[in-house]
Amino acid sequence: MRFPHLWLLVCTLLPVACAAPRTSGPAETTLPLHRAWVDGRQVEYVTTDISDAAMARQEGVNHVPRLALALGAPGRPGVTERVYKFVNGEQITVFQSAPLPTGGANADRSYSPLWRMVLVRWRQPAALRELRSEEQVLAAQERGEIALELTGIVVNCPITRSVDGQALKGVR
Repeated sequence: MRFPHLWLLVCTLLPVACAAPRTSGPAETTLPLHRAWVDGRQVEYVTTDISDAAMARQEGVNHVPRLALALGAPGRPGVTERVYKFVNGEQITVFQSAPLPTGGANADRSYSPLWRMVLVRWRQPAALRELRSEEQVLAAQERGEIALELTGIVVNCPITRSVDGQALKGVR
């Protein structure tokens, strides 16, 4: 080879050039922000993926059938938490847990951004009120005010701002 130093320079810089950002400022993506209740306090989250095709189309997110594998199987634990979705839109959803604090210091080992959907239907319209925790949801079920339907639908909804008010890096 006539220019071995030039070849070495090209081989060294090529991987760096591929990894370099294409814009001068930070890259940014905007996603719809949602709110949910966890233990009586609101959190903020985004939805990116759903295992159910129809729901993914309806929500405008990725259809990811493999998310259903997160439910586990006999002898194999799942990695999902429960999310309570009110089918008639009476209120925002209720999550089972949230990271505390949000980010790399999260100490809640039960938190997962993968949620197994539980559909909530009010049986007694006169009893309708806002439920703000899993405990309140389960108590309303016990009183016969609501019906819960455990589904096989898994949703990827990472919490971006937690009950402590802290947000993931870059969240505005």
